[in-house]
Amino acid sequence: MKSKKRIYVKDIMKTSFGTIDRNTTIAEALLEMKRLKTSILVVDKRDKDDEYGLLLVSDIARQVLAKDRASSRVNTYEIMTKPTVCVDPNMDIRYCSRLMSTFNLMRVLVIKDKEIIGTVNPSALVLEGLTAIEASD
Repeated sequence: MKSKKRIYVKDIMKTSFGTIDRNTTIAEALLEMKRLKTSILVVDKRDKDDEYGLLLVSDIARQVLAKDRASSRVNTYEIMTKPTVCVDPNMDIRYCSRLMSTFNLMRVLVIKDKEIIGTVNPSALVLEGLTAIEASD
């Protein structure tokens, strides 16, 4: 019986991502998202003992736009997700996919030695990971 090829999170993760400070206004965060052409920003830690946060466009839509709040008067820390789910770069993508599916996650951070080295979303798991597994069969 042939074993399936293993693809790891580190093989398919996105290594470029934007970071912002927790005190950044949503208006400033939106400008940064547009500049980077992304729908997610990592919210940096306050100090070494803190945790990373995530700011998604969907958070802004639900908590700012839908509630008719002024984006210049809302700070990132008010609506970000924190703490965020993190995975090891050596995790098999099948387990990462299960984790994301179980908890209905749209993004996880990839952490090595307490530092972010990348991000993963379901699209990358399928388009990069599953296609690599299928190609090896």
